[in-house]
Amino acid sequence: MNKISPDGDGQSRWRLSAFETGIVWDVAGEDRLPHADHLEMSGRRLSVIVRYSVDTRRRLTVSREVIWPALRVREGDVRGFLRREYGDEVLPTFAVDGRSVSLGPVQKITIAGGAIRFLFEPVAGLGVTRTLFPSRTKGCLLENWTLTNGGNAPLTVIATLPGSRERTTGVYGDYLLEQRMAGSAQGTIDAGKQHVFPVVFAASRASDTEMSLQGEAEEEARAEFAGRMASASEHLCLTTPDPIFNTAFAFAKLRAAESLFDTQMGLVHSPGGGRYYGGVWANDQAEYSGPFFAFLNDERTDEAALTAYRNFAGYTNPAYDALPTSLEAEGTILIHAGGDRGDAAMIAGGASRYALTRGDRAIAEELWPLVQWCLEFCRRQTNTSGVVESDTDELEGRFPTGTANLSTSCLAYDGLRRGADLAHALGKTEEGHAYARRADALSLAIERYFGATVEGFSTYRYYDGNATLRSWICLPLVFDLAHREKRKQGTIAALFSPRLWTPDGLATEAGDTVFWDRSTLYALRGVFRAGATETAFAFLKGYTHRRLLGEHVPYPVEAHPEGGQAHLSAESALYCRIFLEGLLGITPIGLRSFTLAPYLPAAWPDLRLQMTAFGHRLTITVSREGEGRLHVVVLAEAETVLDTTGADGTIHSVVIP
Repeated sequence: MNKISPDGDGQSRWRLSAFETGIVWDVAGEDRLPHADHLEMSGRRLSVIVRYSVDTRRRLTVSREVIWPALRVREGDVRGFLRREYGDEVLPTFAVDGRSVSLGPVQKITIAGGAIRFLFEPVAGLGVTRTLFPSRTKGCLLENWTLTNGGNAPLTVIATLPGSRERTTGVYGDYLLEQRMAGSAQGTIDAGKQHVFPVVFAASRASDTEMSLQGEAEEEARAEFAGRMASASEHLCLTTPDPIFNTAFAFAKLRAAESLFDTQMGLVHSPGGGRYYGGVWANDQAEYSGPFFAFLNDERTDEAALTAYRNFAGYTNPAYDALPTSLEAEGTILIHAGGDRGDAAMIAGGASRYALTRGDRAIAEELWPLVQWCLEFCRRQTNTSGVVESDTDELEGRFPTGTANLSTSCLAYDGLRRGADLAHALGKTEEGHAYARRADALSLAIERYFGATVEGFSTYRYYDGNATLRSWICLPLVFDLAHREKRKQGTIAALFSPRLWTPDGLATEAGDTVFWDRSTLYALRGVFRAGATETAFAFLKGYTHRRLLGEHVPYPVEAHPEGGQAHLSAESALYCRIFLEGLLGITPIGLRSFTLAPYLPAAWPDLRLQMTAFGHRLTITVSREGEGRLHVVVLAEAETVLDTTGADGTIHSVVIP
């Protein structure tokens, strides 16, 4: 496995669009054809995976795989969603001034405003753009066709698409599926003017009233949501000197926030990827996305985060039997994939971080019993060596984990640290001190049990008997374990060595080609927190370039080869957390307090983060002031709560009155 340049492979297929609101592939000037890719987009009632390819003649092929999570077709089947794939057999035909015309070669593809657009070379004076996007709230995929008269005389255009209707039976009775045009598909287009008509792919229960749709209004609603998530300062806005990072951060926010689905268990955030819908997972939702949503200040994502925590809390029990890995099929099926994966440790840290960052005492009080239960479960799983045992980890046995693995113990450590902070915030001093003592003991036990020289690097073994480097050796860096200084340099060297680092980030295990983006995203956060700013920045730059502008865009992915590099939603939340918790070193310690340990790459003179957290609207500005010195200002509303100067990585305590 060859090491790559941290700056990426230098191959950009895409570029930033004007005003940095999206990305563009200029197909007309492309000589690297054929090319194919896919991306996922989600609304409250469906998700769509758009697969597209362009051949050597620039002819476009598109398929749309549409999944309706709440329209289940098989009882007891966690993947039994209603789904259909629509290819180019569902395509309108056109006549211009009475003559049939075919679509020209594709000229340009853009991804922006929560939609993907295909622009074609004009034919017979008619320019055509296809815009695909899911409805925000309805169970339909829309494909808006924009016809533009680029000539000097009016054009009479007729578009034809034979509609179809299908009736099928599922768990909730009969479902209706249809493909049809909505609105007028014929008329005269004056010179320089446009006409838009949507093609609709819809499904609903037969008992539901017929959907009322206006294609342009639906596109505007989708664009408003995407724009708000991307740039509105009240929803978390990162501004750096590099527009590529700003755009990647905005894209990741959208993918994290859009994957919300209405279910019987409430509004849920689900991973997606063609497989994971209508449920919640201890890692994806409780550990990855939940803490991020506390920074996002969006009513719907907060609702979804609380749905996950509340539903997991419903399965705590006095016998301390393991919690489910996931609650699927709208919460009707409990899954214990791979046994206990350390799920209680995942939830303890995630719920504590979410409660602290939200800064809402009522929510903190509500989640406190869940945190308590999870930390007690971890105590009961502690072995005689002082580390926390679990059957597997989040990869559910895909790779060996032994009886106790580094991931579960590190997550338990974070749960104890943040649980101690939450206890103190709620006035539960005795529990807070007890959790802090347990965290200290677990830190020492992790060093004794997992600290090792592996493949020549002073780092960590993943389990007793493990002799091969694993990607999760990054976790002690992420969670500021007290002994990390002893193994910091060796761990960083191992992570970025040819044994682990690949063109797509970290391999799960040295010498293998399997990768899961989640470990790369954690590692980049951890290396920033460990103070290796330039190293972390160089590899983050390469990763960001590849995911945003490379061959498979525009989001972080789940894994390879499993899932075909699906655009799982929570990985995008982890990408954003690199900047929040890695580069800026934000750590919640109270309902109105946090620590800040910012690092600034040498190439950047400053950065700014706007967010709503800890009960206030906050603006954090970091700017360079002399060699190795950073000026840090924190505003709560319009009041200055911190204005200080210190070295890179200096830990600043921020207390908001």
